[in-house]
Amino acid sequence: MEHKLIFKDYNEALLQNKLLGLKCRACGTITVPPKIACRHCTGSELEVVELKGSGKIRTFTTVNVASEGREDEVPYTIVMVELDEGPWLMGNLEGIDPQKASMELIGKYVAMGNKSYGGDKYSAGESARPVFQPVV
Repeated sequence: MEHKLIFKDYNEALLQNKLLGLKCRACGTITVPPKIACRHCTGSELEVVELKGSGKIRTFTTVNVASEGREDEVPYTIVMVELDEGPWLMGNLEGIDPQKASMELIGKYVAMGNKSYGGDKYSAGESARPVFQPVV
């Protein structure tokens, strides 16, 4: 079985503000971030597609305790966004004070950008992550 989209290519696309996913030719489900098989039917006939990167917040959490080496990053809010194309994607939320995050975030429409994060002793090095901002 061949990987149609490897993490390196996914990460490089994020750095260019592009969100890539995989669309299953069997059932049409879109999977993001990249996997080797469809998240719905486990099919392996996948094609790379570019997604809009916008959708609605479905859940969130605010992080107040930093992971080792990232003490200067707290607090921050992580959101799960149901993208317009269907899959859910996790990313950081910017543009809203984490101390004021409330249930009013649920259903709020957001658009994706990216942010590059340096590596730490638990990662393979620098990588990009999705970052969402409210659409006004």
